[in-house]
Amino acid sequence: MEEFLREGWRQGRAAVGVWNTIGDTLVAEAVAALRPDYVCIDMQHGSASEAQLVPMLQAVTVGGATPIVRVPEANPAAIMKALDAGAAGVILPLVETAEQAKRAVDACRYPPAGRRSFGPFRASISAETSDPRDLEKVACIAMIETRAGIDHLAEIVATEGLTAIYLGPSDLSLALGLPPGSIEAPEFIATAEKIRSACAEHGVVAGMHCYDGVTARRAVEQGYGMVTVAIDLRSLRQALAAEIAVARGTNHAGRLSVAEGAGEPGEPGEGSL
Repeated sequence: MEEFLREGWRQGRAAVGVWNTIGDTLVAEAVAALRPDYVCIDMQHGSASEAQLVPMLQAVTVGGATPIVRVPEANPAAIMKALDAGAAGVILPLVETAEQAKRAVDACRYPPAGRRSFGPFRASISAETSDPRDLEKVACIAMIETRAGIDHLAEIVATEGLTAIYLGPSDLSLALGLPPGSIEAPEFIATAEKIRSACAEHGVVAGMHCYDGVTARRAVEQGYGMVTVAIDLRSLRQALAAEIAVARGTNHAGRLSVAEGAGEPGEPGEGSL
């Protein structure tokens, strides 16, 4: 996943993915079968439990997409558990300092490059190798989504071994004193561009969580190399709302409100970005 993200970005090809908040293997496999580049299993705010992690990773792989995991917090134990289970990369929430970023990178790499403990109970099966040099080729993706993270942007992005920085519109908006998902606000646009530019300067992939395909396409054109297009639960609800509206003969289904979890993870009911 790490090489795929980096090389695709350098060649002008963004990795396009889907966010999984429904902790169900059938849903995960069905989404993966649509052939997004990746499916992210959200262990921070999604409904999947630790006991479901391996089956969820298996379902994404069977479906045909690359499985990555947003861990509950950016600590070495959570990171190593996800990677040992076979995740091709981890997304780390609430990274605020270079020290946190370095600790996360170290948890992804084996000695002498890092401090990852060797115990790939499933990763060695899914990767068909037990060679540490191959197993550590995973993506380490930090989220900058707080005021402290923004303030320490330069140091975080300069962390050696960091694959990508991923932006979540809701928490980043809140950090700027804006309502969740204020992607059109000048302050948000300026901050996102500052982060994207810093990533480009240091050879780090910039990632963006988007609401829909139109917003995602715009992010691709702006130079983001990792773009999430949709959230399974939100997409399911929108599709059903539209069909219910047709059956009732109403003119339109209407948009789900923020309180109903209509946006990206970060809004109530859908996980937080």
